[in-house]
Amino acid sequence: MTKTDPAGWLTRDAYTALRPPLARAAAAEAALTGLDAADLEQAAWLRLLERAKAQGPPADPRPGLLAAVRSEARAALGALRREAAGPRRPRPLATGPGGCPESRFLSREAAAEFRRAVDALTPRCRTLVAALLSGRDLTYREIAGTLGISQGGVGPERSRCLGCLRRMLATEVGAPGPGGMER
Repeated sequence: MTKTDPAGWLTRDAYTALRPPLARAAAAEAALTGLDAADLEQAAWLRLLERAKAQGPPADPRPGLLAAVRSEARAALGALRREAAGPRRPRPLATGPGGCPESRFLSREAAAEFRRAVDALTPRCRTLVAALLSGRDLTYREIAGTLGISQGGVGPERSRCLGCLRRMLATEVGAPGPGGMER
C-alpha cells in the first residue's frame, strides 16, 4: 500500500467495520424506496471507492456512508421514473374537456373500429379481451378461471388474441408514425 493507492484505505479491518452500518443504511433506504438493499449497498461501495480515487482516501468514511446510499437511491429512483414515463408526446393543440371536434370525431371512429374488430374475434378471444379491459384488474388466475384454461396458458392465449386484434386493426387503421401521428 502506498500513499497514491486510493483503495489502500479500505483494509479488511476497515471493510469489516464499515459494512454493518452501510448495510443498515441500505436496508433502511430500501425499505423506504422499494429498491433492492443489496444493489444499493453495492452501488454505495462503488461510489465510495470512486470518490476516494478522485478526491483521495477519506479520513473517516463513516459520515459519507448514509450520503452515498441516499444518493444511489435517488439516482435509481430517478432512472425508474424516467423508464416508467416513456417517451414524451406532444400535447394536443386544442385544450378543454373534449378537444377539437376533429379529434373527438376521430376518437369515436377509432373506438367504433376497435369494437368492430373485437366483435370479429373468436368467442374465446372476445372473452379474454373483455377480461383484460375490465376495470377490475383481473389476475391471470382469475382470467384462467373465466376461460377454463390453465394459468400458464393465459399468456400465450393473450399474445395470440392480441396479435389477431392487432392485425385486424392494422388493415383498417394506418400505422402510427413518429409522435403518434397517422401516416
